[in-house]
Amino acid sequence: MNNVLVANGPNLGRLGTREPEKYGSTTHDELAALVGQWGAGMGLEATLRQSDDETDLVHWMHEAVDAATHVVLNPAAFTHYSYALRDACALVTAAGLTLVEVHLTNPHARESFRSISVISGVATGTIVGFGVDSYRLALQAVAQRVG
Repeated sequence: MNNVLVANGPNLGRLGTREPEKYGSTTHDELAALVGQWGAGMGLEATLRQSDDETDLVHWMHEAVDAATHVVLNPAAFTHYSYALRDACALVTAAGLTLVEVHLTNPHARESFRSISVISGVATGTIVGFGVDSYRLALQAVAQRVG
């Protein structure tokens, strides 16, 4: 079974209560359960983590490389400016691992600053705008690539 780290950035621990009209009513705990179920159904061992700290996300990318773990990443606000996270993500894909950037909303349909992603250029692919289903689609992409 292939391991997949699903990593969520800042404010995503507030899912379900933070702007539910944009991000939906699914809580982070509910998302964790869904990720586990979806992953298992696709032959993946999926683990979800969340941090508001950029350093944690960078370290998790390093751990993914060291453990040969594929990554689904919602970098949240770090999407737009974290070159440290971008460089850590580049290590993931350079190691031959899959890294899918996900977003609950479509950043290109929102404020103009949200359309800039420093992560997309080093990600294997990007899935945006499908709410929590973005995670299922990302896991599906990983499963198909590592089949």
